[in-house]
Amino acid sequence: MNYIYKICPADIWAKAEENGVFSGAGIDLTDGFIHFSTQAQTAETLRLHFAGIAGLRLIQIDADAIDIIWEESRGGQLFPHLYETLPLTKVVAVFDLPLDDDGVHILPDMLGA
Repeated sequence: MNYIYKICPADIWAKAEENGVFSGAGIDLTDGFIHFSTQAQTAETLRLHFAGIAGLRLIQIDADAIDIIWEESRGGQLFPHLYETLPLTKVVAVFDLPLDDDGVHILPDMLGA
């Protein structure tokens, strides 16, 4: 499987789980699409956009099962975007993103943290 990742506040993710679908959060709603990161981009996305924020979840998605559009963004990198809602049936795993003593997120081992 080809995985992509979404960083999401826990309360917003809990609502998505109740509804069975994720429509986006924050900048997703403003931009009109859901922002994702690849495995290699996730740590930098956390550092740049979520530094020190507690109560986050990291959502692992099967990218091959949804209609991803790859678009240029930060530093010319291609990032995965979804221009529709995300059915939770496409979610592979959900991880907590705790903060260490320095306020840095601790990534799951499978992301090479």
